[in-house]
Amino acid sequence: MQLKKIDQGLQNGLIRNGLSEANELQQETFSTIKSGTDVVIQSQKGSGKTTTAVLNVIQKLKGPLEESPRALIFVEDKPKVLEMVELFKQLGKDNQIRVFGVHDKTDLDEDKNQISLGIDVLVGTGHKLNAMFSTAGYNVNRLQILVVDDADVLFKGRMDVPILRMTDSMPKMQKIFFCNKITEKIEIMADRIMIEPVFIEFDE
Repeated sequence: MQLKKIDQGLQNGLIRNGLSEANELQQETFSTIKSGTDVVIQSQKGSGKTTTAVLNVIQKLKGPLEESPRALIFVEDKPKVLEMVELFKQLGKDNQIRVFGVHDKTDLDEDKNQISLGIDVLVGTGHKLNAMFSTAGYNVNRLQILVVDDADVLFKGRMDVPILRMTDSMPKMQKIFFCNKITEKIEIMADRIMIEPVFIEFDE
């Protein structure tokens, strides 16, 4: 992809998976996200939001480093968890990014054991992530980026409440919302947990 100062390992992963050309969404948001700004990105379904989220997290983390997760990603359901974890494995192979996914069907104790071995990215559904962080005592001070994929869908399903509860105890970090439509709840959440967020909207 022709993106300014893209990590070479990430570039290799993108090309290997047939993503040699950045689409409009990736081109227009890469520099803003890379700058560390809090951002709300609205684009229609199928425009590449999930890939954009994954490549930007890899770009930020570069490679394996800490035992505790440095990126936390909220998604809607089990299929979305599996999809995003697989995409991280494909695009983050050269960078050796360690990713783990949790959802309502995974075992909480086993999840904790796996995460304690050391990961970079934790992907999960809202209820499961909330349960994990409220009981496990993870070192949230290592978190650098929080992503909410399909934020309009999650907040409509009342996932805004556990996300608010979790972010209250977390350090300052970059926050990114991806959505199909900017709703009133998204605006409220952006006002509550983001710092001077940039809103980027794409016409359908």
